[in-house]
Amino acid sequence: MKLRFTKMHGAGNDFVVIDATRRPFAPTPQLLRRLTDRRFGVGCDQVLVIEPPSTPDVDFDYRIFNADGSESGQCGNGSRALARYVREAGLSAKDRIRVRTSTSVLELACVDGGLFRVDMGLPRLEPAQIPFAAAARAPRYTLTLANGDAVEIGAVSMGNPHAVLRVDAVDDAPVEQIGKALQAHPAFPQSVNVGFLQVLSPARARLRVYERGVGETLACGSGACAAAVVGRLWGLLDAVVDMELRGGTLRIEWQGEGQPVLMTGPAEAVFTGEIEWPN
Repeated sequence: MKLRFTKMHGAGNDFVVIDATRRPFAPTPQLLRRLTDRRFGVGCDQVLVIEPPSTPDVDFDYRIFNADGSESGQCGNGSRALARYVREAGLSAKDRIRVRTSTSVLELACVDGGLFRVDMGLPRLEPAQIPFAAAARAPRYTLTLANGDAVEIGAVSMGNPHAVLRVDAVDDAPVEQIGKALQAHPAFPQSVNVGFLQVLSPARARLRVYERGVGETLACGSGACAAAVVGRLWGLLDAVVDMELRGGTLRIEWQGEGQPVLMTGPAEAVFTGEIEWPN
């Protein structure tokens, strides 16, 4: 059969969006790897699947599949893409919609200038909620990597686990080396997304993210949120910060403990198409 899709991106973090509101979409890891392959498939960082709501308090269910076939509980850039897709595909005329992922309920909103805002919910800082193996919550943790090097991190979940490191210059950071080492670290039983944060001023920072199941991407919305939270807890960033990623800039707002993280940024449709798909 023909599988219809829409290719989208948010700040360079790209997605294949599948509308499963009328027909179920049940991919295998093998088929997902084919779909995300940039040479033999459509090519993307993640596949986003829109499904009918499983509970009356949300407008849609929303599943996120990584390029390696694994499922993620959160994707901030993907959520903005989803909000734009839902409006342009005529699935909802609301300015605000609520969606459920495997770990979170998110509120998505269209704002002025063609931008989209996502209420990412409360950051989870307790180690057991991340999950992260630590005796107690702390603003900073020191981990020893397999090669004997020690790194200082902040740890937070935005519906998916993040470790954030401060670096002097993101352009020179050993992103793949440390990213892979932390993803394999026993302190993160579900692996982890690894952010490399360069603070330019209290209101401006640069970030690179090595994502689990994907590798480095041009942007990571939940990673930008996690970095803003850690930077604020460390006393380095203001409540509103422009986070510069390689694919674009996201505005992150976090007023502090007990408050949700808000993320605002662009979302663009690139093209629509069809691909042969097994029945």
